[in-house]
Amino acid sequence: MSPARGHQVLVYAPIGRDGPASTDLFRSSGLEAVNCRTLPELVSALNAGVGAVFLAEEGLFGKETAPLAEWVERQPPWSDLPFVMLTSHREQQAVVAWRHRMVEILRNVSLLERPVQPITLTSAIQSAIRARRRQYEIRALLEAREQSAQELEKLVVERTRELKDANEQLRLEMNERARVEETLRQAQKIEAIGQLTGGVAHDFNNLLMVISGGLDMLDRQSDPNRRRRLMDGMIQAAQRGASLTKQLLAFSRRQKLRPEPVDIAAQIGGMRELLDRSLRGDVHVEFELPDSLWPVEVDPGELELVFLNLAVNARDAMPNGGTILVRGENLPGLNDDEIAGDYVRLSVIDTGVGMAPEILSRVYEPFFTTKDVGKGSGLGLAQVHGFATQSRGTVRIRSEVGRGTSIELYLPRSYDLPSSERHLIDLTRVRPKRSNQGQVLLVEDDDEVAALVSEMLGQLGYEVTRAASAAAALGALADARSVDVVFSDIMMPGGMNGVELAREIRKRRSDIPVLLTSGYAEASAHDAHAAGIQILAKPYHIEELAAALSAARSSLQPEAGSKRSNSC
Repeated sequence: MSPARGHQVLVYAPIGRDGPASTDLFRSSGLEAVNCRTLPELVSALNAGVGAVFLAEEGLFGKETAPLAEWVERQPPWSDLPFVMLTSHREQQAVVAWRHRMVEILRNVSLLERPVQPITLTSAIQSAIRARRRQYEIRALLEAREQSAQELEKLVVERTRELKDANEQLRLEMNERARVEETLRQAQKIEAIGQLTGGVAHDFNNLLMVISGGLDMLDRQSDPNRRRRLMDGMIQAAQRGASLTKQLLAFSRRQKLRPEPVDIAAQIGGMRELLDRSLRGDVHVEFELPDSLWPVEVDPGELELVFLNLAVNARDAMPNGGTILVRGENLPGLNDDEIAGDYVRLSVIDTGVGMAPEILSRVYEPFFTTKDVGKGSGLGLAQVHGFATQSRGTVRIRSEVGRGTSIELYLPRSYDLPSSERHLIDLTRVRPKRSNQGQVLLVEDDDEVAALVSEMLGQLGYEVTRAASAAAALGALADARSVDVVFSDIMMPGGMNGVELAREIRKRRSDIPVLLTSGYAEASAHDAHAAGIQILAKPYHIEELAAALSAARSSLQPEAGSKRSNSC
């Protein structure tokens, strides 16, 4: 509807001259007026859009007003068409009631009583048109808002599609990046494995050369002193192999430490003989370990291994010889970004070639080494860092090219007194004497290991019955054999490991102690500890085997050991 149509006045006064007279009056006032002679004509004209409607009350008496009421009811939310109704002089009760109903039907209606002045009628119509014009303005605003909402919705749809396309592209790029990163990780793994293979293969081949060559020469020597030297060399090679395995576990922080109060001066100072064997003749070691040095809370065996690694690294950094200074200092109330409290600083200082900054930034990386291919595994400082971190300490390195290197190990102070027992590596162990110790059921699937352990058990005075699996061990017990202790490997074929075997033995023969062993028992250590079963770590010496068997047998109550059952 055009704005001009919104100014139109519909007149419905079909009695006498009221209709034409009113139409002429409105037109003389500048209004566009249309005279409707019938009620259907009025309703039809309403659909074209108007500004106001003038009605004569008597023209509606007795007429069907339902179409008009329906039109008023169907108006849109913005519309409330104004009506001006001229009332009659009739005041009967029925007329008054009918008039009230019409007011309710028309809703926005103004009543004028006869007689009415022309100016009053014209003013009322003009006021109604102004109100209607405001309604049309509101409709225009609503239409504009609706159009803006549609445009915004269209924009949102387009933007959503763009975002979807961008997200899809981003997803493709992320997948490609993940693929590239996985390829890079695989390449890094291959490089790391290559470095590890070269270093570990070199170290282990040297160890195997000492052991295999020593065994070959052992039968060719009749001189007891030479045989003793060959045996000492093989024992040392085996210990170095065990140390290398510990390095592999320590840098990954899977090596289980057993911290206790340790006297550094006594522990490290007692390694001079081992250092003399490990270092060259042109490398000298000086100790500055005061008697007032605090004890520390660490694993003593791992401390020795760490110190030996640092000493060997210092030796390699001094190709023309030099001096290694080992210094210990108390640091009370230390507080920095990494550690806080009372610490002991153990420094290993060399006068070697030093390290450039780019090398210094990578020294803790596993498998990183500056040595020639096959000359080292690159695990030494990684093992040192892992040990220090597990011991609630840290390690720091100060180095300058041509001026040497200082590696500082910060270890937490222990407020307990250290044990008088020494943990130094012993290359001349005394073999225990043979005596009748009882019956051992050895459960081991590896034939060579079983043969060696049987010899060791025989040396300790035990009679050995071997089973190659957990099922065979349970079968041996079911045969009512006399068994004083079961010694079993943890990892075995057949579906039942050593921990599960120990549990089953406890159900059937609770009087028989069980001792377990493994080269890497971390996966089953928790279950074994929860079951109260001791684990002896491989490799072990005969004295350690004797002590572990004795502890396992003594762990059972005396009365339990006397009640042997011959059935399961």
